[in-house]
Amino acid sequence: MGIKTTIWLYFCTTKFMNKIFLIAAFLFSLNSFSQDSILHRPTDTSSVIVHKDPRIDLLVKKQVQINEETSREARRVGKGYRLLVINTSNRDEATAAKTKVYTFFPELKSYLLYQAPFFKLKVGNFKEKKEAEEYQQRLQKYFPKGVFIMNDTIEVKLETDAVSRN
Repeated sequence: MGIKTTIWLYFCTTKFMNKIFLIAAFLFSLNSFSQDSILHRPTDTSSVIVHKDPRIDLLVKKQVQINEETSREARRVGKGYRLLVINTSNRDEATAAKTKVYTFFPELKSYLLYQAPFFKLKVGNFKEKKEAEEYQQRLQKYFPKGVFIMNDTIEVKLETDAVSRN
């Protein structure tokens, strides 16, 4: 065996590799502990400095405006009556009924609801039961299985809307 082979075998032995691994682990651990140095700790821990972006105030104002508009919309509902036109498990039958209501009564707003396994078609936003009864009689001609008056939460037109339309 030559001298080159002996040197090569020495470097490849596990003792030499273990020494290199041990030195690398030691250097790595020194580096990781250096982050927790006393020199890097702040001396005054009783105060906090906050750097606030001025755009945050604009976002808060915009959110207040959005909340006001949505709560205003929520106030447009109240107690009233709707007419239950159809209650079926057949979706096509429910959409055909909705089309028929739109065709013959375009002034009535329709609400097609799905409550498993039934499709319910409710129409109208009536404050007074008498008005709902009048439409009930008119709708009976087109839906002979029956049209029923239901207590419901309805959309209420605000007085300002009524004044602006006149």
